[in-house]
Amino acid sequence: MASKAPRKRSKAASAPKRTRKKQGAAKRVQGKMSREARTLYADIQRGVRQLEKSIGEIQTDLRKAERKLETDARARIRALRKDARSQLGVLKSKQREASATLKRLGAAAEGSWADIKHTVDSVADDVRKTAKSAVARFRKALGG
Repeated sequence: MASKAPRKRSKAASAPKRTRKKQGAAKRVQGKMSREARTLYADIQRGVRQLEKSIGEIQTDLRKAERKLETDARARIRALRKDARSQLGVLKSKQREASATLKRLGAAAEGSWADIKHTVDSVADDVRKTAKSAVARFRKALGG
């Protein structure tokens, strides 16, 4: 019978080696601190983490506020455009009315230009007042 030679142990069969985890500089320094210093250090770390959390919350709230402002501004712009279109429609109708009045008066008066001028001036004054009030409303709405 052949004698068995002792076999080499495989790495898997041997006991696992214990390797030390590399510690960060803060952990090494903290290990050398007194108990009181470690508790103060931990308090400071908690404060820093709380500050980071607060900064994150502030940034989130700021983004929400910006989105709300943008949404409100878009709605206000839509309303101003709608109002501007309606005011422009009023002014255009006044213009058409003034043109029609001028044509009627020109045909009817034939020689009485003073009457025509007086009528046109009154219509023009009315149109100017309407336009002024529209411009004033828009300036007020835009903060100017």
